[in-house]
Amino acid sequence: MSVPLSPSPSVDAARRNRAGLLADLRARIRRLEGAGGEGGRTLAFGIDSVDGHLPDGGLPLGCLHAVVADDPGAGTGFAAALLARLATPKRPALWILRGRDLYAPGLAAYGLTSDRLVAVRAVRPVDALWAMEEALRCSTLSAVLGELEGLDLTASRRLQLAAESSGVTGFLLDASAGASGGRNPWMAGGRMAGRRAEGLSAAVTRWRLNAVPSLDEEGDAAPRPAGGPPGLGMPRWSVMLERCRGGRPGNWTLAWDGQGWQDVEKEDRGGLGQTAGRESGLWPAGQPMSDNRQNRLSDHRKPAVAKLTAGQ
Repeated sequence: MSVPLSPSPSVDAARRNRAGLLADLRARIRRLEGAGGEGGRTLAFGIDSVDGHLPDGGLPLGCLHAVVADDPGAGTGFAAALLARLATPKRPALWILRGRDLYAPGLAAYGLTSDRLVAVRAVRPVDALWAMEEALRCSTLSAVLGELEGLDLTASRRLQLAAESSGVTGFLLDASAGASGGRNPWMAGGRMAGRRAEGLSAAVTRWRLNAVPSLDEEGDAAPRPAGGPPGLGMPRWSVMLERCRGGRPGNWTLAWDGQGWQDVEKEDRGGLGQTAGRESGLWPAGQPMSDNRQNRLSDHRKPAVAKLTAGQ
């Protein structure tokens, strides 16, 4: 009677060495491609249909991402939910504003409370670009969001290199994509069918957001988030991943239930929604968004706002 032999210690060691070598090679390739710093860390959405399109199953950190919104509110909510997963009181996120204020209770609904956010208002586009590049080089920040539209390849490459040097994640938010008229201060080109012609960018991913009704096909209101306004369903967005370095494009309809993402299309098809982050530590859903969410005072304080001019 033959007895199966267990693998020798040398074989196990060879397998471990090979796995470690492959992981090291993947990390080197990511660094060469500029597809994320911080040792290849990623931020998972917690939804298989989305994470499966992203490299290593999540949004790469320590690099630049572009968010284009046909509806300004959709872009703001999506960005706030992303920043909330990265920002902490010790390492806050920086939001560079262009001519508008942030509504603190609205941001808190996505988990981004004012004790983890610093807001800066830039008067000119060149000031916003300068502030974002300098902030991305500051490793005491967790993430930097700049409201900048249509940056050319040179400007976006500078931001990508700054993010790689510090490991700080950058987001470009263009909330004017759905607006008609106007002139792009960064690049020549017109608009086609109400949408600006897009140029080359060094951003690792590019997302396009649009708001969709929070009512289902039968006209019944979707379940509203806990504590949300009566008569309103969960916020829903059409989310399109137009470009992803090392990943695949895709599009989804996502909803925010006040604690995490839901894939609405999956819920409608199967009757069982996949709520994001139930088992993910990076994308918590079954617990308060931050340690101070029980203290609502911080949710209603407006973030400190300062004006910056290049060279100051």
